[in-house]
Amino acid sequence: MVEMLKTNYGHLFENELIEEIARVGTLRSVPEGTVLISIGQYVKSMPLLLNGAIKIMRNDNDGDELLLYFLERGDTCAMTLTCCLGHKKSEIKAVAEVDTELIMIPIEKMELWTAKYKSWRQFVFESYHTRLMEMLETIDNIAFLKMDERLLKYLKDKAIVNRSTTIKNTHQEIAFELHTSRVVISRLLKKLENQKKIQLNRNHIELLDF
Repeated sequence: MVEMLKTNYGHLFENELIEEIARVGTLRSVPEGTVLISIGQYVKSMPLLLNGAIKIMRNDNDGDELLLYFLERGDTCAMTLTCCLGHKKSEIKAVAEVDTELIMIPIEKMELWTAKYKSWRQFVFESYHTRLMEMLETIDNIAFLKMDERLLKYLKDKAIVNRSTTIKNTHQEIAFELHTSRVVISRLLKKLENQKKIQLNRNHIELLDF
């Protein structure tokens, strides 16, 4: 585990911290689609990603979902950090976007490491800033972009985190994550195909404008 941590976090953390993470952390491999954190759940550990990607979702009162941002290798979730430090229930849902490998850190180490390790403290603050900027971008997209522009950006973001221009989500799954209807998504996907930006296939979408 130490070598994996050095590969992914060696540029951020000192050796002493990496060794401590390896001692107290739990290595997990989770398949695509695994729900790691549910809304209303008390968070008992914090994830450090080694490989793969996690999508962070928000639900409204009707159970509809909205994609907030993705976590990739070397990331952690600031909203999870907040729940850990405040001993509060989670306000987000975290789902493995692809097969993912991560280390789960017990929450009791959060405050200790913030005081003990400058690199950890800086990592936490930068995580808060990065996630805040991503959520502001999500708000801007909803407020200022047309739905077809949001959809194309969503497909490009998916291609980046999956490292593939082939998008395997169904029209209904895309509609859930963009908080709209399947009919709207199907119509806009056809529009993007007519614009030669994507190609619609039976079981996947191929991103051409990337």
